Amino acid sequence: MLPEVTTDEEWDRVVPDEAVMRPGAEDLCARLGLAGAPLVRYPAGSQPVYAVGEAHVLKLFPKAAAEDGIAEGRVLSHIQGRLPVPTPRVHGAGAYENGWYYVLMDRLPGEDLAVAWPRLPRADRERLVTEAAETLAALHALDHAPLADVLGPGDWDAFLGRQSEGADGRQRERGLPESWLAQMSGFLDSVSFEGAASPGRRALLHTEFMRQHLLAAPAPGPGGGWRLTGLLDFEPAMIGDRAYDFVGVGLFVTRAEPGLLARFTRAYGETFPPRLLLAYTLLHVYSNLPWYLRELPAPPEPTLDALAEKWFGREA
Repeated sequence: MLPEVTTDEEWDRVVPDEAVMRPGAEDLCARLGLAGAPLVRYPAGSQPVYAVGEAHVLKLFPKAAAEDGIAEGRVLSHIQGRLPVPTPRVHGAGAYENGWYYVLMDRLPGEDLAVAWPRLPRADRERLVTEAAETLAALHALDHAPLADVLGPGDWDAFLGRQSEGADGRQRERGLPESWLAQMSGFLDSVSFEGAASPGRRALLHTEFMRQHLLAAPAPGPGGGWRLTGLLDFEPAMIGDRAYDFVGVGLFVTRAEPGLLARFTRAYGETFPPRLLLAYTLLHVYSNLPWYLRELPAPPEPTLDALAEKWFGREA
């Protein structure tokens, strides 16, 4: 029912088109014993994802991204029931037609934390940040060896080398002004990644640990406050330096809101140098510094050192 998707052009034509996607999703649901269940497509995300009734979520991966689907299914199964916050239970995963891969999982309760955040009082924000930090610490403490066959990058130092070589070009393509580009090479050369590949720093990484991938809801009862109810989206998971996950924490969880990163690191149990975290921001697979500069508070002066302190420093 779904056509093969192996190129960016095919992806752009097929994946957003519900006239093409929905019949395939309905057919697959019928094969999985969920015929007739209401399908509601989630508007966000790079992959087609559908709520299937009240209990399930179906995530589809075209042939070009089938390995991501395999990784997500394996990671979710590996971490099931082992974190302080629920993660979706996998009910089925496998090949569909024309190279498509699917993962059928639980639909978790709660609201996208990024949507709920603006209306939450400070006490709830602090509680949720603490819970998020405890969840990330638990994820990083898990044995990642059983996932080494499906998660990269393998050689962390080689990965950093590849990311460093293309860093300037990627940010230039995204429209970073020359005043910032001129600082990048010198900044990256000055940051020490010593120990980044050591066994003590290697961990199972979410890589996009952000409000958009956390669910939350008010706890039952009077005065219960908001609590985390889910952690989602493990398709881009990796094995590497634990500090790499703090890019998402600083940019998308604490977002330079005073005191929140300090609270997060206390609950997590470790801090990392701000310059290291900004370096990882520049080297991240999905790095887009011009976007971050538009979204987050500006530093007191237009330098990468000032930016590191503003977004990842002790006061953040």
